[in-house]
Amino acid sequence: MSMIESDLDILNGSLVFSGTRVPVHNLFDYLVARESINDFLEDFPTVSFEQVQYL
Repeated sequence: MSMIESDLDILNGSLVFSGTRVPVHNLFDYLVARESINDFLEDFPTVSFEQVQYL
């Protein structure tokens, strides 16, 4: 199973975590802002730790 996907019907083809509408760039925004992965996962519960770990 792929951990990320791109589909023109979902957020105009932006990379998202599979099975969600959460853009991958949101994770990087959190990390740049020095937020923790746990904070990200709490704010986006449809994303699993395994998906984040894949990146």
